[in-house]
Amino acid sequence: MIPNNSGFVDALMAMDPDTAEALAGPFFGASLFPYLAFLYFLNVPENECPKGVVVGFATCLLFVFLTIPAAIAAKILYGVSLADSDWLHGSAESLLTITNLVTVVAFRQALAAKEQQSAMKNDNGAVLMPLSARSYAPMTWLVAGLTALAAVTAIVPALNDPQVHTLYLGGFLDLPFSLEFLGAHSEPANALSVPCWIIHVSSLVEFLVAMGFCWRWADVVGNSTWKGLTWGLLPLHSSGITACTYHLFYNQIPVLVPLQAFLTLVGNTTAAYAAFRIAISNGWQLPQLPFLIGLLDSDSNAAMSPKSAKNSKQQKQQQESGSLIGFEDIGDALAGDNDYTFLLKLFVGCAVASFAIKYGETFFAFPYDANAFLGFSIIAIPSALNAFKWYKRSQDPSFEGWF
Repeated sequence: MIPNNSGFVDALMAMDPDTAEALAGPFFGASLFPYLAFLYFLNVPENECPKGVVVGFATCLLFVFLTIPAAIAAKILYGVSLADSDWLHGSAESLLTITNLVTVVAFRQALAAKEQQSAMKNDNGAVLMPLSARSYAPMTWLVAGLTALAAVTAIVPALNDPQVHTLYLGGFLDLPFSLEFLGAHSEPANALSVPCWIIHVSSLVEFLVAMGFCWRWADVVGNSTWKGLTWGLLPLHSSGITACTYHLFYNQIPVLVPLQAFLTLVGNTTAAYAAFRIAISNGWQLPQLPFLIGLLDSDSNAAMSPKSAKNSKQQKQQQESGSLIGFEDIGDALAGDNDYTFLLKLFVGCAVASFAIKYGETFFAFPYDANAFLGFSIIAIPSALNAFKWYKRSQDPSFEGWF
């Protein structure tokens, strides 16, 4: 007998937004605790993690807490979820872009210093790292400035009697005409503006770049345990894909909301464990509590010390460093650019992709049909390919991947 899946699909599609948000709430709330653990382990002195990178990852907390009032405002003012109010949505999500942007810039600066150590040694023979790696201050000030700018994007429309579908940044990059004369479908009122899509696409790309930098950092510091952080961040990238998929279908598949929250919880947990392993590999120790001894012994044996890793795997690491080509390696491909031209090229690429997504999907029927299984496939396939790509690279450094 062939099983009937229609009942399952109907149940998924019947989930209303309020139920979806109610299911997502506990997952999002619980995800805070492993993320705090992740930040703690990442920042232990033994890791010598660039301080600007820590600031970047910590800025995600700012996104989390400031998104709450934005969501409340959308519900009170318009009776909709945050995702259905473009100006509030874009302003809130821009904080996540700030998180990833600061992380990438700080990692980029630290990597450049490490890889040019022969030309950047001070009188004592130690590597002269950039200020963003040695102090929290530079990236903290950058976060403050960018957050103030993000606040302006919310305050200005708030003072001008915004409507529920007022466009983020006035939709200044949106086409002033419809493409229906070319056979496109009309967009629903809650369609994301181009600037809002740029926020989402850039967040995904920046996060991939940060994952690539984690992999690269493992090479330059001679500690392969850092590559575990790339693996630990995979569920968080899938969470971002889930959010974009939700918007791709014009927010018509509510079940994706709790799925995103669940992936966030899983990703924060795996990132915390990866950071814990990095700390252990660098000599950090927990209090010797009986129930922790087995775990510590296991991880201490599994995580190679930085010096031994550097001596035994240096040749392989050099081969890997030159072979990585993909979205996550944009930072390496543009290593010759300064921070400003790097970010400009990143913005242009994300803007082009955002135009393609926003207007390209209107020529197809699937975003309007909102098939839950198709939505799951759009999430699962890129996530699986991303994971397999890193697996292949760990086995074969010459593997370049597909994206």
